[in-house]
Amino acid sequence: MSSNHPLESLLRPAVELNTVCVCAGCAVLCLWAPWSLALTPSVGISTAVGFAGLGLWRARQAWVVLRYRRNMRRLPRFALPARKVPLSRRSLWLGKGFKWGAQHTQRLHESAQPGAKRYIEPSPIYQRARIIERRLEGGIGRSIAALLRWDSVLNPVRPLPPVGGRPALHAVEWLEHDVWMPLGERVGHTLVEGTTRVGKTRLAEILITQDIRRGDITICFDPKGDADLMLRMYAEAQKAGRGDEFYIFHLGWPDVSCRYNAVGRFSRLSEVSTRVTGQLSGEGNSAAFRQFAWRFVNIVARARHALGERPSYGQILADVVNIDALLMQYVQATLEQRMPGANQQITEIEGKLNDRNMPRNMVGRHKRVVAIVQYLQQPDVIESLTDPVLDGLLSAVRYDKTYFDKIVASLLPLLEKLTSGKIAELLSPDYDDIEDERPIIDWQQIIRKKGVVYVGLDALSDFEVAQAVGNSMFADIVSVAGHIYKFGSEDGLPGQGGSQKLPINLHCDEFNELMGDEFIPLINKGGGAGIQVTAYTQTLSDIEARIGSTAKAGQVIGNFNNLIMLRVREERTARLLTDQLPRVNVSTRMMVSMASDNADVNSDQDFSSSAGDRIGTESVDMLTPNDVVSLPKGQAFALLEGGQLWKIRMPLPLPDRREDVPRDVADIAKRMRAKYSSGDAWWESVRPPPIDFDFELPPIDPRAAAQPVASLSVEVGEPAEGARDDGEG
Repeated sequence: MSSNHPLESLLRPAVELNTVCVCAGCAVLCLWAPWSLALTPSVGISTAVGFAGLGLWRARQAWVVLRYRRNMRRLPRFALPARKVPLSRRSLWLGKGFKWGAQHTQRLHESAQPGAKRYIEPSPIYQRARIIERRLEGGIGRSIAALLRWDSVLNPVRPLPPVGGRPALHAVEWLEHDVWMPLGERVGHTLVEGTTRVGKTRLAEILITQDIRRGDITICFDPKGDADLMLRMYAEAQKAGRGDEFYIFHLGWPDVSCRYNAVGRFSRLSEVSTRVTGQLSGEGNSAAFRQFAWRFVNIVARARHALGERPSYGQILADVVNIDALLMQYVQATLEQRMPGANQQITEIEGKLNDRNMPRNMVGRHKRVVAIVQYLQQPDVIESLTDPVLDGLLSAVRYDKTYFDKIVASLLPLLEKLTSGKIAELLSPDYDDIEDERPIIDWQQIIRKKGVVYVGLDALSDFEVAQAVGNSMFADIVSVAGHIYKFGSEDGLPGQGGSQKLPINLHCDEFNELMGDEFIPLINKGGGAGIQVTAYTQTLSDIEARIGSTAKAGQVIGNFNNLIMLRVREERTARLLTDQLPRVNVSTRMMVSMASDNADVNSDQDFSSSAGDRIGTESVDMLTPNDVVSLPKGQAFALLEGGQLWKIRMPLPLPDRREDVPRDVADIAKRMRAKYSSGDAWWESVRPPPIDFDFELPPIDPRAAAQPVASLSVEVGEPAEGARDDGEG
């Protein structure tokens, strides 16, 4: 038992109990019959005390062995209600565990030896009880089977907890304690790896609960749209007194969801086209079509921005489908102010056009569009008019209409998915609809309010829409992070300093389904803006498959300073942890037995023999991939604070009757409706009276019905502060 012994040897019979029994008998004898030992009663009492002390010492040693052997089969139950999750202002609680060292590798090595099998595997009585239980599942023996399944310490053959794996991985240390990670380490980002149903969501609940109670900005991306996680976040926000700061964006529950315009806020106008076309394939021949689509979306966004209108998916779809109407709207609103009489001359040119004198490349275009192009091609107009936005629109309509439809064909399916049904109300919100009480969220406003946001993308119903929305949100957050890095989160508010940076905790479940090229700068440079990413995924291959490049996947992994590894099924993913650990020396025991004949015929000794144990050392890996693959559910290895290895286990959830947790999504919808208020007026601008058109616009394609372009009035004004353009024309 002493640490000075070459071999600790805890998987053995508890021989200390023999000494305990002898000491107990001697102590009783010294107290009740000291004369039998030739002792006086006073000396017998002191001797009994000595025997009792020795017995207690040996009993403690025996208890260590017995507890160690018990834990090798069944760990003590560890469960907590949410309200008892520890909270610290300086550290993040991960669970209970211990710091892994060479002695734990030694104990794990000993547990794998054939001689330790009887202490690791369930006893024959336990295995027989399971056989009887299966045989008595039906009929009159059901009560006996239920008794055998009774989960109580009074049942000596109760079933093992359904967590699988090897309990020995945590049983190698019986003195576990709370494991904390300093909050200063979170800015280096945390990667959580684990296969399906092994505890990633439970770990996310524990971390999110602490972030909400601490008062930090907490944003959770959940591609599956787990209702239990959403309800947990809602309950924790209410308990922390942050109910008014809690927002839900859920594609599967539009009645509960807030509204969100993924392209409505930007620092540079070119971000709009990047977010829209970032979902298109850029491999092979698709790269050229992606660049064409980017250019036309940028032309549309610049035109709408110049007209003082906020871009949205629905508006972009309508303009791409019918760009003629946008050109006529822009010319009607801006050209007359620069060149008086221009609209009259265009009308005259339009009246002279017919099928005979229509340019071949303009066939299929509205006559007024042809008239605008011919008017702007006049030499005096070219010399006196310089308008990059108008030049872009003209370059788009000069294409043959059939050719134009082909080069933007890859963009239309994506936009139609984002503007169909009730999703159109969420992603292309109507800012003027005062009857819609669902708020419109904006990341900069969420950060200023220190909000709590749950984002459910309902990927099981429509994976492509979920992926597109998630990527757009990430790109939007990257843009906001860049603004915060330069100016602070309170930039533009009266009486506030611009250098304040708040911790922004992003919890991204199945983040490989959401990430794109914009995720790399988010984790690479987002720490300067206070962004702390905790990403959850299953395997390393998931990241590579999503990005399409091993080098980029390595670039993503290299930006995570903290690694928490639950059970994984891919050996290469397990090596992401084990290859970073050093090798250690473990002691090995070899049984040696030798015999030799005596060659001296004059000697009375015919042979000699010897037997003994030889102890040596062997260099082994501190952990192997098989150890990670064999982890029970709810347990993990964590590489924290510059490579320190910790073994942790998370508590099982316990219901708390004192919690006011909604029963289902309908209940939370009722509560959210009572809280929502429509006061989203932060896209206000000075708006002059509408301008009436004196011509008829062409009909809109039915695919663009999400937001009609054929409006008879245009509001012109200065762009809002949230949509300022840093360097784009």
